[in-house]
Amino acid sequence: MRIGQLADRFGLNPKTVRYYESIDLLPEPVRTPSGYRDYDEADAERLSFIRTAQRLGLSLDDIREILALHERDEPPCGHVVALLRHHTKELDQRIAEMQQLRDELTDMVARAAELKDTPGTFCGVIEHSADHNGPAARSR
Repeated sequence: MRIGQLADRFGLNPKTVRYYESIDLLPEPVRTPSGYRDYDEADAERLSFIRTAQRLGLSLDDIREILALHERDEPPCGHVVALLRHHTKELDQRIAEMQQLRDELTDMVARAAELKDTPGTFCGVIEHSADHNGPAARSR
């Protein structure tokens, strides 16, 4: 199949497929006599793996490592599990940070009813929050 067909199959731009080739995530495909890239089902399976790994939050460098292990006939699943554990810890941290931000925003909205818009200010809600969350407030 040609690059456009492969890209369409995964909802990608053909430039993305070429990029994956340029960073060695996809092997250079064989070329037709007229010079077109000619992908086979193994290329599609590899691209499917790449896209799924990305959806799970793995970086392109992580994916490259996994593919290299596979190509050396080394079982990559232990490495993948370690990466997923690490990624899960990072997600837990980001979720906690987002929950803290949500609580702060909810508090700001509640306090907004008490504040008046003053001409010449950017927005009293945000300025008032900066007064309460500035460097001195953070060091408490």
